[in-house]
Amino acid sequence: MKTLIVGNWKMHLNTHDASLLVKRLNDQIKTQRSVDVVLAPNMLVLQPISLEIDRRKFGLAAQNAYSVDEGAYTGEVSFTMLRDLVDYVIVGHSERRIYFNESNDVIRDKIQASVRNEISPILCVGETKQEKLQHETRRVIHDQVTTALANLTSEEIDKVVIAYEPVWAISTFQGEQAKPSDIEPIFELIRSIVSDLYGHQVAENLRLLYGGSVTSDTVSGYLKIRGCNGALVGGASINYKEFSGIVEQAYALKNKA
Repeated sequence: MKTLIVGNWKMHLNTHDASLLVKRLNDQIKTQRSVDVVLAPNMLVLQPISLEIDRRKFGLAAQNAYSVDEGAYTGEVSFTMLRDLVDYVIVGHSERRIYFNESNDVIRDKIQASVRNEISPILCVGETKQEKLQHETRRVIHDQVTTALANLTSEEIDKVVIAYEPVWAISTFQGEQAKPSDIEPIFELIRSIVSDLYGHQVAENLRLLYGGSVTSDTVSGYLKIRGCNGALVGGASINYKEFSGIVEQAYALKNKA
């Protein structure tokens, strides 16, 4: 299975700055068969970036979309509009859950819309600091995963990527560093949930990413965690040296293996 490295640019970079970042990343990052590198710019620059990137080297992701295919929904962009533009859409990121009050049910509808439109959803799950302290992590993850996948068939689940992003480890929320011992049991839990729903083989084939203040200094440790298939990178992804360093670490580990 290829390692997947996704750079979530969040609400940063105008068209000019995004184009400059792509040029720098293109110069720094080599084409490799063992690692998939995906860029997730803001919605405004998705289309011009899609014309600029080398598709042999980079995939493209949207950071969000609306679950209804079309209609009178001023300001929204649907998965249908994105289907010929992107390979992935990030769904259920903690910032969407917290700042925009996206419920598990809303996220379920988005996952279904993504799969319906032949786009691979990157489902983000993770507990807050309060939930962790109250020993609710396993319940929170179980609810987030089972609800999000509720309407999918065994064939459709193959398109889904799940990223574990503990909210307490994200720099946006003054995160602390997550240890491998924090992460590995959650990966095992997620695969167990998927196995119960869709069977052991589906769970084994599931791509699991880690996200939470990933940097070029920390990514190697995360990628060595059993069951980890890649990383969802936030702030470090808009620094071309940092992000290319993360990708280089992924290459090195994959080729060593």
